[in-house]
Amino acid sequence: MPSPGTALRKLGFLTIGLFDEHNPRQGHESTLDIIVLGEQLGFDSAWVRHRHLQYGISSPVAMLAAASQRTSRINLGTAVIPLAWENPLRLAEDLATVDVLTGGRLNPGVSVGPPIRWDDVKQGLYPDTAEIEDFSYTRVRRLLDLIKGEPVTSGPLTVGIEEFSDHVQPHSPGLIDRTWYGGGSERSARWAAENGLNLLVSNVVQATQIEDFAQLQLALVRAFRAESKARLSQGLVVIPTDTATPEQRAKYEAYVDKRSARVGAVHGPRRMMFARDIIGTSAQIAEQLYADPAFGEVDEVAFALPFTFEHEDYVQILTDIGTRLGPELGWRPAA
Repeated sequence: MPSPGTALRKLGFLTIGLFDEHNPRQGHESTLDIIVLGEQLGFDSAWVRHRHLQYGISSPVAMLAAASQRTSRINLGTAVIPLAWENPLRLAEDLATVDVLTGGRLNPGVSVGPPIRWDDVKQGLYPDTAEIEDFSYTRVRRLLDLIKGEPVTSGPLTVGIEEFSDHVQPHSPGLIDRTWYGGGSERSARWAAENGLNLLVSNVVQATQIEDFAQLQLALVRAFRAESKARLSQGLVVIPTDTATPEQRAKYEAYVDKRSARVGAVHGPRRMMFARDIIGTSAQIAEQLYADPAFGEVDEVAFALPFTFEHEDYVQILTDIGTRLGPELGWRPAA
């Protein structure tokens, strides 16, 4: 439990991986450079977010395959892959392949539910099967069974001169223990616990009769902890300004101000609520984190980098997190 005098055990970061539509390679290379920097700073994990039909990472598994060849220690995760866009069998093959390439460092995080803007994308995504696709927890269970190595086919394993496997290849035995679910409600937290998954909680939760972000997130953390001893990681947007230039501070403050209008209100039919971005010196951020009731019940975090900044801004923020905020929270960088 992180509190003044108690050490944070694991520190990670999350990036969306923005790029310019007309020069996408530069943005992807920037993301890979940030992951390499994270390893050099001793971070325990680097996570990439998923963005379809936007100017952010659309293929996080492919990105992490590239990152696996530029790093040797840091854990690499997805936070999270929306399974509504995926064929579970093909995804299981890709995840196992990248886990093999990383030497067992992959931490796939997934979620369920209809794709964002479903009515706009369903004909492009599932032109023949849109009305019968199942976006429930069943889709996650299929993926988990495939990662575990459950049989896929009952047919013959030798056909002529061809040899076949009855389960997904390659098979990476430890991958199932490093699989996460991204949950924003007590129901999803309990489901993740019941199904043996680790849990990622973020700066978005689903409101119930309670309309207080901190208490909602605390409730889902406790719902998970009541039924599971698996790993639980909290993700919030933090922007340390210790070594920022005056121009960077002004940019960061404008970013936080623009996003603050959504805080404290319930949004949309799913009743979503958002956490406030935390900006300030590392000492100020640590003080606010220690006042967060959910943070008091986790021992690992994956702080989210802001969405719309420049590469040098991410270098400054990540370096401040690794060299100043992390130590303020009692964390020690990995060797």
